[in-house]
Amino acid sequence: MGLNKKSVNDINVKGKRVLVRCDFNVPLKDGAITDETRIRAALPTIKKLMEDGGKVILCSHLGKVKNGPNEGESLAPVAKSLSEKLGRPVNFVADYNVTGEAATAAVEAMQEGDVVLLQNTRFRGKEETKNGEAFSKELADLCDVYVCDAFGSSHRAHASVAGVTDVVRAKGGECAVGYLMQKEIDFLGNAVENPVRPFVAILGGAKVADKLNVIANLLEKCDTLIIGGGMAYTFLKAKGYEIGTSLVDEEKLDYCREMMEKAEKLGKKLLLPVDTTIASAFPNPIDAEIEVSVVDASAIPADKMGLDIGTKTAEMYAEAVKSAKTVVWNGPMGVFENPILAKGTIAVAKSLAETDATTIIGGGDSAAAVNQLGFADKMSHISTGGGASLEFLEGKELPGVAAADDK
Repeated sequence: MGLNKKSVNDINVKGKRVLVRCDFNVPLKDGAITDETRIRAALPTIKKLMEDGGKVILCSHLGKVKNGPNEGESLAPVAKSLSEKLGRPVNFVADYNVTGEAATAAVEAMQEGDVVLLQNTRFRGKEETKNGEAFSKELADLCDVYVCDAFGSSHRAHASVAGVTDVVRAKGGECAVGYLMQKEIDFLGNAVENPVRPFVAILGGAKVADKLNVIANLLEKCDTLIIGGGMAYTFLKAKGYEIGTSLVDEEKLDYCREMMEKAEKLGKKLLLPVDTTIASAFPNPIDAEIEVSVVDASAIPADKMGLDIGTKTAEMYAEAVKSAKTVVWNGPMGVFENPILAKGTIAVAKSLAETDATTIIGGGDSAAAVNQLGFADKMSHISTGGGASLEFLEGKELPGVAAADDK
């Protein structure tokens, strides 16, 4: 995987039109943004390009846009927020066509340091289909240089992520990554390709099926692989344990046995829960009070379900983290949304917060857990992309990363 990419520090943008693919997929409620994290994260790249005299054209998707363009998924609230944060007006092109005459006119009128925001890229329909070729060309026509700073979308070979780069390059333009993308490559990419050892990987979440390739790839790379969350019960059943009514991926039992054998063959530690927190049923609602008890992992009653790792397991996992130099964590240890079932996830988060190791949180639920539990500022890096970070951990080449020019 080529990770040595041109960044915004390596390109000259003075007087040039720079198209920046951002991740402004922010949560909205009644037209107002409820969490501006992604907007704040994009500011360093935008400011750098403005200060260097670029004409900065921003684009992003927002939401899934299933029923065609609509005001509920317009990027207008993002333009307002950006204007406030940059201290200057951001010219928002509200045209649902995204790259039509209004966009062309707005870009033509730009001075150095100006910022234009295009409408939601998904208003153009499916970016990955044939339609994407025309859209890629139209996006490229608006700019001289392209910068990808949307790691959360970099695993998709869409027009605004990868397609546009071929056209920009064909006309002599450069394609680089922004500061956010660079940070993801530095931390996530290098953790998997060149980790400082010992390297401990922690995987949680519900299903084994979601992490098949991640488990296989990380076993090759890490020294210790820790398994928690719902997927642990499939491994425990594969060991021959009774798991009661716990979540199980019946079709993946042989795969789990293979992985345990693989770990042994490679001389890697594969840690599974030794005890588990059980209850009669899944909490409903998810944060409802619930009666729990802790039992050995080999002694789950037939009518009970495991919903979090137990206390001995939490201590064992924390101990494994202590000696690590690099830790990657993806997926909670239990139903962390419930305070009673969050203890395992809290224990792991706390152990990461207290270590001197480089600690990398692989987006998705683990990022939500770390933020929610108040440990975010103690982590070396929290990835901004759930699906993208999983594919990085699988060892896949991400289209958005591959599309940038090598240094």
